[in-house]
Amino acid sequence: MAEEMNANGDNGQSGDTRRKVIIQVNELKKYFPVRSGLLQRVSAYVKAVDQVSFHIYEGESFGLVGESGCGKTTVGRTILRLLPATDGEVIFDEQNIFDYNSSQLKQMRRDMQIIFQDPYSSLDPRMPVGESIAEGLKVHTKKNSQERFDIVVEMLTRVGMRADHARRYPHEFSGGQRQRIGIARALALRPKFIVCDEPVSALDVSIQASVLNLLKELQADFGLTYLFIAHNLSVVEHFSDRVGVMYLGKMVEMASRENLFRNPLHPYTQALMSAIPVPDPTMKKKRVILEGDVPSPLNPPSGCRFHTRCPLVFDRCSQEEPPFKDYGDDHYAACWLLEQGESTRLPGLTWLSERKEAQLKSS
Repeated sequence: MAEEMNANGDNGQSGDTRRKVIIQVNELKKYFPVRSGLLQRVSAYVKAVDQVSFHIYEGESFGLVGESGCGKTTVGRTILRLLPATDGEVIFDEQNIFDYNSSQLKQMRRDMQIIFQDPYSSLDPRMPVGESIAEGLKVHTKKNSQERFDIVVEMLTRVGMRADHARRYPHEFSGGQRQRIGIARALALRPKFIVCDEPVSALDVSIQASVLNLLKELQADFGLTYLFIAHNLSVVEHFSDRVGVMYLGKMVEMASRENLFRNPLHPYTQALMSAIPVPDPTMKKKRVILEGDVPSPLNPPSGCRFHTRCPLVFDRCSQEEPPFKDYGDDHYAACWLLEQGESTRLPGLTWLSERKEAQLKSS
């Protein structure tokens, strides 16, 4: 029997008890105030992230996907305390990082890093890339300049760059090279956890594969744990171990990569997957076009936030928010049709079954 959210706010996500949970996010909220009038008083809030809960095992890659503006990047930045949280908690090494004092927060910065989405704006154009990589070492360690330079060279070499690149400026590199420099900067302090904020979305397809393979190699070599934020489901399927799907600040589905891509439960996830290109001309595929615009997080719909665009909507969807529950094999979803034991399969998506059979044959 599926269990509803428990008192600890962890959605009943028991998962594999033999694996260590490195990050536990409980009921995370991030609201941005909207100010108006001469006195600039707060008149409303943009609910960018609203009661999001999930956990990440040590050594895994957890994918976070959804449309632009759904709150993916805000989740990653709030976890790292680059943005202050409105409510909720993030447990790292058995402590809530929102309770850290300045010295604890400084230590956390060594263990948790980020790879930014834009490889062009994430590097200081007036600073040689070697100095950018060594900046964290200056702040967090007592190593001298030669020791820092040796680490910079080591990190550049690990990401496929040369030692002499340390003395060059960002404008002298391509987008793919700049992203490798950003990865080297994130690795310099040997962190335990890295937020990858759409690290390949600004790169050509030919470069994306090499950067993704590099991240996988570094994960094995350094024992890294990733939160991989993306909107490209093909990339997420290739890279992630488990996947969470967000819509308008809420988590609507979460499962292992295999379960999610073989049997998506939520209608929104199915609509996203219908947009994935299939490299098989014999497979007939129908694209699900969602009607209407994405509602504003300033005034989100009542009940299920997806009900204004859902092809399977009925009365209860607009009245009550569905529980985020485990429907077997650690496959979580929030949909009233699932709660009532009915099918959530959108019409015309027979290609999902064909894709599942093809995957089973290939494996």
